[in-house]
Amino acid sequence: MDMAYLRAHPEQLPTFLRHQRIRETPVGGGVCSASRLTLDDGTSLFAKTWPSPPAPDGMFTSEAAGLRWLGEARAVAVPEVIVALPELIAMEWVEPGEATRPQAEAFGRGLARTHRGGADTFGASWPGWIGPLPLDNTPSAGPWAPWFAERRLLPYLRISADRGALSGEDVTAVERLLSQISGYAPEEPPARIHGDLWPGNVHWAADGRGWLVDPAAHGGHRETDLATLALFGGVPHLDAILAGYRAEWPLADGWRARIPLHQLHLLLVHTAAFGAAYRGSVRAAADAVLRS
Repeated sequence: MDMAYLRAHPEQLPTFLRHQRIRETPVGGGVCSASRLTLDDGTSLFAKTWPSPPAPDGMFTSEAAGLRWLGEARAVAVPEVIVALPELIAMEWVEPGEATRPQAEAFGRGLARTHRGGADTFGASWPGWIGPLPLDNTPSAGPWAPWFAERRLLPYLRISADRGALSGEDVTAVERLLSQISGYAPEEPPARIHGDLWPGNVHWAADGRGWLVDPAAHGGHRETDLATLALFGGVPHLDAILAGYRAEWPLADGWRARIPLHQLHLLLVHTAAFGAAYRGSVRAAADAVLRS
């Protein structure tokens, strides 16, 4: 199988993989199994499958839709999706490299232009996924704050509580925040956001550019992407990214104080999906918002 054949017959890729007709080399991944595929013409692809079939319904087609939508902004590089099937996704291989300050600043400018590409509504026209969990993308005209509370915080708070990942006091703190969320953040029109932009989802390529990968893309608040870049140790050269971003599109006053509010979505996803190891981070973010 070469690239021309694959483009013409994408549905054949699972069969070729099952019969070991394509060289497959495991690589690091997240919740999915990831591998590098080498086609007969030497082309490499990055492929993801669910560890134990069947894959969650719509997960890979959702990722493909998000990548294509982000790419339509023509601002930050995103990998081209070659195959998107219920059981797998395959996209162009991007040789990894190291981040540099100039390229980080350029990434920040590009991310601002991506956000400025906008969205028709909050949410998206396709069903969403974030990590191993569904993401309610039902389109909404807003306003943003109650939408964020109802669609991005409350569902994962409930799952986390049901799984015992948060204490009763933790849940009460987040619920208190939810009850007064409209007072914490200024309203903005829907931005075209990545939606799961922790540092691992910026892929630094051999040419130095930062690529957007593994999105939970939707119309949301642009500050959410910027806030999550600081999680889990932070993306390299975050200050340069923010400088580039703000030079391209300044942020509303007080944006730094709102970082914990925007981080709370991804932190609650982590307690919902992975358990109490992230409980302290959820509580710290909620308390910071309540003190602001």
